[in-house]
Amino acid sequence: MKITARDIPPRAVWALEQAGVHPLLARLFAARGVADKDALDDGLGKLLSPASMLGTQAAAVLLADAIAADKKLCIVADYDCDGATACAVGLRGLRLLGAKHADYIVPDRVTDGYGLTPSIARRVKDSGADMLVTVDNGIASLEGVAEAKALGLQVLVTDHHLPALKDGQIVLPDADVLVNPNQPGCGFESKSIAGVGVMFYVLLALRAELRSRGVFTAENQPKLDPLLTLVALGTVADVVKLDANNRRLVAQGLKRLRAQAQPAGLAALFVAAGRQAKVATTFDFGFALGPRINAAGRLADMTLGIECLLTDDPARATELATTLDKINRERREIEGGMRDQAMLVAESLFDESEEPPPAVCVFDPDFHEGVVGIVASRLKDKLHRPIFVFAASKAPGKEHELKGSGRSIPGFHLRDALDLVAKRHPGVLLRFGGHAMAAGCTVHEDNFAQFEQGLQQVALEWLDAATLTRRLETDGPLAPEYRRAELVDVLHKEVWGQGFAPPTFSEEVEVVSQRLVGEKHLSLKLKHQGQPVDGIWFGHTESLPPRVTLAFRLDVNEWQGQRRVQFLVEAAEE
Repeated sequence: MKITARDIPPRAVWALEQAGVHPLLARLFAARGVADKDALDDGLGKLLSPASMLGTQAAAVLLADAIAADKKLCIVADYDCDGATACAVGLRGLRLLGAKHADYIVPDRVTDGYGLTPSIARRVKDSGADMLVTVDNGIASLEGVAEAKALGLQVLVTDHHLPALKDGQIVLPDADVLVNPNQPGCGFESKSIAGVGVMFYVLLALRAELRSRGVFTAENQPKLDPLLTLVALGTVADVVKLDANNRRLVAQGLKRLRAQAQPAGLAALFVAAGRQAKVATTFDFGFALGPRINAAGRLADMTLGIECLLTDDPARATELATTLDKINRERREIEGGMRDQAMLVAESLFDESEEPPPAVCVFDPDFHEGVVGIVASRLKDKLHRPIFVFAASKAPGKEHELKGSGRSIPGFHLRDALDLVAKRHPGVLLRFGGHAMAAGCTVHEDNFAQFEQGLQQVALEWLDAATLTRRLETDGPLAPEYRRAELVDVLHKEVWGQGFAPPTFSEEVEVVSQRLVGEKHLSLKLKHQGQPVDGIWFGHTESLPPRVTLAFRLDVNEWQGQRRVQFLVEAAEE
């Protein structure tokens, strides 16, 4: 592990301090590209305009006409937290804006596969719907959209994924309207917006369209900002880059949560997770609520997650949140066993004295399809290589297909790598799609070895020794006067996440004592710049030398009414 410090532009720090930003926050923000205080304004008025997202106006007209004609709308959701929150936001928003007949369908991970498939289109038609609306999927669903259109359905696609490629060319589905900032010709600046954010923007445009038709006035129009708690959850849980617009969406959601202005389902999920909404942070979204929603899509039925986000009945919300918590516990047990087995398979691919191959593919017949993504993420963190983990399909008639989920490292665009493998080895990839850092694909079991070789060849060409060296970027040393509980509280209230990393400091410390707790965590007594401080390294069991350079985050440990700062160790310099 190579620990490095971020560059901190002194002019930006000075400008932020002059504008009244706390010196430590000024340093942290400047290191993350914030040059002036205006960029930190998280007011709703600072959000990018819905009009700048291609398709929102056309979508607003389509939906407004459908509402006026009392048409039946059906949302096709996705089975992750972004898809679940987007579905809940879509349904709540459409009903607020006058839709009397709006429902949803969730694809089955096993039998339907990902996105809007022809079978899903037929299910929507059979439900009696007039219009099909996708959330967090659909941009690559060429056959599914074609089937829906052939069945006489109007189709609105709202998505944020990359479009499909055929022979190296972008191909778009023949929907009535496409709303996706990553489609050609869209000038929306926040290309990293999550699927739930796209749906929220469609609702903003729809409300404006209904105002222009005289359905509402500016004074009596429905408020959409309560939906921002769900937008914030889906945005963080989907691990999209927290650019300025996404940070504003998340900040607005957090404000409402801390003011206890959230749906019953979110309140119940906080209780089930043992967290407190009044001091909610992005950590709660990413590591407490998000996994509980995702667990439903991985092991059961995402309908449970969506219903939890839709209900306004506290008792029903508690029941659903408790169920989701149980499913998440089961998911953790399955994941733990799969992770250990996957690590054994991965380590068998190279000798202990060797470096891992430039890309790693792992398959075991007993792997659970719903958990391969999490396991791939864990292996990627451990090996610092692009990783694909495969499970055998359980879909009838597709037992010989392997469904893989991949996670990547900076410098290796996973979706583009899959595209290159597909071109070099025609027919090996039955289906694929995704992003730079996460992607999915399906291969026939007979072609697994050929896919593995093809991916490793691309990795060999694209990745150099510097990229394959694990690095942790930090904010450098922590001044001792900032080691205060109240300042840690200030840090926790800010919006941190993907692309806007949580503060992590690094410097040499003295290890006074160390011991294992719970058999798998290292509890530390440290001296930081001559002053004692507690530390803990979760999931680490190897002892440290008397003096060592550590990378650490700040937390507050409360015990018998005392609040003391402790270091959460992330890494040690090797």
